[in-house]
Amino acid sequence: MHPKKTTMKQVLSILAFSILANACCTQTYKEQFDQLCQDGDTTKQIELLKKWELEDPSNPELFTSYFNYYILKSKKEIVSLSTGQPTGESLQIQDSTGQIAGFLGSSIVYDADVLAKAFDKIDEGIKLYPNRLDMRFGKIYALSQAEEWESFTNELVKTIQYSKINNNQWTWTHNEKLEKGKEAFLGAIQGYQLTLYETGKEDLLKNMRTISEEILNIYPDHIESLSNLSITYLLKGEYDKAIEVLLKAEKIDPNDGVVLSNIAHAYKQKGDMGKAMKYYEKMLKLDDPEAVEFAKEQIERLKK
Repeated sequence: MHPKKTTMKQVLSILAFSILANACCTQTYKEQFDQLCQDGDTTKQIELLKKWELEDPSNPELFTSYFNYYILKSKKEIVSLSTGQPTGESLQIQDSTGQIAGFLGSSIVYDADVLAKAFDKIDEGIKLYPNRLDMRFGKIYALSQAEEWESFTNELVKTIQYSKINNNQWTWTHNEKLEKGKEAFLGAIQGYQLTLYETGKEDLLKNMRTISEEILNIYPDHIESLSNLSITYLLKGEYDKAIEVLLKAEKIDPNDGVVLSNIAHAYKQKGDMGKAMKYYEKMLKLDDPEAVEFAKEQIERLKK
């Protein structure tokens, strides 16, 4: 007796059902993991991840879930008593006379070994899915939180270089295409530059410069990176270098108020009040009431 012949329509139907079943299973794993994260049940989280890995080891959301698991597991809060007021929230401790005896504060530290596991997992994901910008930015953000600034900078540089290869055809969670990929990418890079700047650490200006120069190698007309580069010179007192960079930015957009203001400031710091006045006067023609008001204030100060 010959087996019943399967039609092409039936084959496609079986394949469609199989794909749908796998998709539903994967979605269920992700939903279950997210719920366990909300519950804070790390034991069940790792049990689920191992089961998921056995069934679907190449799923991109598996890598991001593993990454989140290890990141959360690596974080530890340390409570400490100090005589000086720490950064962030703290509690004053008073002695019997009512005088401040110290401060009780807390800080977040990361277990290096566990953190390394998180980075290993996300690196696996990035290797398989190099266009997944959420994976790359997730790693970069975690490095900033751990204050691993050299690795942070290196990862940004690698991502910038890859943006040229994939022409900013980025994807995000569930491999969904990221709309306006170039704008989103460059905007996020600017945010990371701000993170470096807001540390207030002078030794990190070189990191800002490295990132700015890498962006400008690929996107030479990116005004924000020209401004960032100029700031690294301004804060070092290298005014001529700052002005040279800013004049390039002015050629790209003569009506950029930030650029004009920074040029005026650089000339003022250099001691060339005439050119500083010239650039503040250029700002008076801008269609920006706040910039115009600022320029008027600066002009009045220069006249005194």
